Amino acid sequence: MKLKRTHTCGQLRKEDVGSTIQLNGWVNTCRDHGDLTFVDLRDRYGITQIIFNPDHNQEVHTSAKELRSEFVIAIRGTVGPRLQGKENPDLATGEIEVLVDELAILSKADVLPMEVADHAEISTEVRLKNRHLDLRRPKMQQNLMFRHKIVQTTREYFNRHNFLDIETPMLTKSTPEGARDFLVPSRLSPGEFFALPQSPQLFKQVLMCSGYDRYYQIVKCFRDEDLRADRQPEFTQVDVEMAFVDQDDIIECMEGLIIEIMALAGIEVKPPFPRFSFQDCMDKYGKDAPDLRFGLEIKDVSDLAAQTDFKVFSGAIESGGQVRAINAKGASENIARRQLDRYSEYVKEFGAKGLAWMRVEDGKVNSPIAKFLEEDLLNRMLERVNGEAGDVIFLVADQRKVVDQTLGNLRLTLAKDLDLIPENEWNLSWVVDFPMVEWDEDEQRYVALHHPFTAPKPEYADSLEENPKAAIAIAHDLILNGNEIGGGSIRIHDQGMQKQIFRLLGITEEEAELKFGFLLAALRHGAPPHGGIALGLDRIVMLLRGLESIRDSIAFPKTQKGTCLFTLAPSPVSDRQLREVSIQVVGSAAKKDS
Repeated sequence: MKLKRTHTCGQLRKEDVGSTIQLNGWVNTCRDHGDLTFVDLRDRYGITQIIFNPDHNQEVHTSAKELRSEFVIAIRGTVGPRLQGKENPDLATGEIEVLVDELAILSKADVLPMEVADHAEISTEVRLKNRHLDLRRPKMQQNLMFRHKIVQTTREYFNRHNFLDIETPMLTKSTPEGARDFLVPSRLSPGEFFALPQSPQLFKQVLMCSGYDRYYQIVKCFRDEDLRADRQPEFTQVDVEMAFVDQDDIIECMEGLIIEIMALAGIEVKPPFPRFSFQDCMDKYGKDAPDLRFGLEIKDVSDLAAQTDFKVFSGAIESGGQVRAINAKGASENIARRQLDRYSEYVKEFGAKGLAWMRVEDGKVNSPIAKFLEEDLLNRMLERVNGEAGDVIFLVADQRKVVDQTLGNLRLTLAKDLDLIPENEWNLSWVVDFPMVEWDEDEQRYVALHHPFTAPKPEYADSLEENPKAAIAIAHDLILNGNEIGGGSIRIHDQGMQKQIFRLLGITEEEAELKFGFLLAALRHGAPPHGGIALGLDRIVMLLRGLESIRDSIAFPKTQKGTCLFTLAPSPVSDRQLREVSIQVVGSAAKKDS
């Protein structure tokens, strides 16, 4: 290539005036000003204005008339100052321009299916279908460059702290204890399958048993689950495990990393981050990953509701449910009646049968349910929720799980609608003391709240089988502005305890050996106390960059249906390929052998 670049398109400054330079890049815009042709030349480093002047070089100026958006070109020219008053303060190169002596068109571009500009309004479908163009947009490039900085900072941090970066397999054993696995057929073992790992959990525990006391990995994980804006079927996590540690050691280590990651976005945070118990979070916020940048705490009024003649309330209490409330302080003027109706419909998405509300006015309560409440009881309920003139109080009566889901989501919706969430505020916290297990009504058995390898707090070890619901795990989730960005625990390192947990979860010894035999073998041959955590890299980038979707933090993401519009994956395969892995697809759309 004759005109190799000597500088990038974001590099030249006023002190370079007079220099002869060469630039390579994409034509961002062309502007024909009569005799002069101005081109903004772009690469991932920035934009430089270049000028084609017929008085300087007629042949080159004529060639420049051919240029269109997204042509790839190389130029040689002389750096000059922009005319006074024509500087562009929005560009790092805004004080200079390049007078072109030589031009080479390296590649032409057809008419584009989308505009390569941040300000353009482009549908998600078009962006994903033309991802090669979408990735040229400065905002997308900045997202991926920021992600790169986080990855490099993470590696440097762990390397400084004596961690080893160790790879674990992508083709592994299916251990369906959590989300659904992606399965990969084995050609050499007909009828048998690998699974893509949901996480390196079992392997990193084995590494601890093998003496690698500090491990990390920035690793792809795979879960075949229903998707949403902040989930992908394949995602990247910062995976960490440490031996001979307790929970405080893990939390302290990760806080150090988070401080350095946040600093990349110009955000200063100080340790230690506050810790809240799971139960406290559920009681006050209805979620185990609460946004603590605003109030709207949930209050339990079940004892008062049980005394009313309102059957919705009293019936919920009699069936073992609850009645809890949120007070939107001073929001009466901002919540019209039609909005109350919309909220009543909204809560049905979370299983609630309805939403009761009370608008507190001077000297009285305006509410459809006020007639069912005696004045003394109503006053006591207002006192419980700190109800005052101008407040709107929302109440939900149902089983605990439904009440949590409903009020937890309503709380966040109210905060957005009432503009209660402060901008540029970053709230980090730990949620700890999770229950070990929860009851699964569908399967009629206990399931692990985190995973089956999480250790119980020592004081609950002896009463696990008698009272499993009361057992508390040594688990920890890291929360940023109401989003879980990491989760982990201290693991079980005693084989007897691990077998006991398997029994509690309804996993027989035969099933345990079949699914987790290699981990059990490692535990039988000397296992150190160990624990760890995994951070969601994609989600951290999304939050710190202020993105609406996790897709904009990933170079080549999938849609909410788990498909890739850019490569059109997944796609049919030929009958020959299916035969090679001993698979027959009923009603297959597989391509026939050619």
